[in-house]
Amino acid sequence: MQALWMVLAAFSFATMAVCVKVASAWFNSAELVFWRGVLGMLVMWLVARHQGVVLATPRLAMHAWRSLVGVVSLGAWFYAIAGLPLATAMTLNYMSSVWIAAFLLGGALLAWNPRAGSLRQGPLAIAVLAGFAGVLLMLRPNIDQRQVFAGVVGLLSGLSAAFAYMQVMALGRVGEPESRTVFYFAAGSAIAGAIAMPMMGVSAWDWSHALWLLPVGLLASLGQWCMTRAYSHGATLVVASLQYSGIVFGAFYSVVLFGDSMAPMGWLGMALIVGSGVAATVLRSRADPNAPAEEH
Repeated sequence: MQALWMVLAAFSFATMAVCVKVASAWFNSAELVFWRGVLGMLVMWLVARHQGVVLATPRLAMHAWRSLVGVVSLGAWFYAIAGLPLATAMTLNYMSSVWIAAFLLGGALLAWNPRAGSLRQGPLAIAVLAGFAGVLLMLRPNIDQRQVFAGVVGLLSGLSAAFAYMQVMALGRVGEPESRTVFYFAAGSAIAGAIAMPMMGVSAWDWSHALWLLPVGLLASLGQWCMTRAYSHGATLVVASLQYSGIVFGAFYSVVLFGDSMAPMGWLGMALIVGSGVAATVLRSRADPNAPAEEH
């Protein structure tokens, strides 16, 4: 059942990305983050009330850290969606597993004592290198010079998503309900968006444009809740691997709805990122059984 939760989460996030792509023609990233947070708070308050879950928590610091890194990832992802082909932005955001593997590999190298024997991290290193090679293949033929900054921001969205996913699992281990975790993330998004809006500007309000904000908030809440449920109760390796179905959904939307084209090298890069992400998810548990991303 947890596998189905993750597939549903991936589908929800990909569909939300379509709405963000359309809405970004009229709203900036700060506004999208703000309204996504406000609508998410409302939805999750109703869910928590229906479930009888009290929103007060003794783990406020953990929620604050999860919200901070999650909002950074969300804002960066929305910016990348607006400035890049949808399939490219989706793929860069799903680099989180490769980033986690890179952290583990770097930690192993720093702790390595040559006198104790050889460092047996070859397969993990190959997976990480393959992932970043996939990034180069995707970005080089598929974006122009005006999109380079958006590509870098998209890559950073995957980096911060890695920290957010680890914190989601940590909250699950200490028994925090899914609805409470998603509510506090939505609250953090609303606060961060409200702070950033005066600096980035407030767009003129048009109800025909604003209607696109509604599915952004609803689909985001659904996807976040499904992802939190999957990570909190599912088999981590299976669940984390199935998150990559979001790239498939995103690529389909990108080609069918937006008419985006991708060079063969770009498709190869996407395949490398998916393969390396799945491989890194499996291998990092063997490389470091005590890694936070694999404890459950």
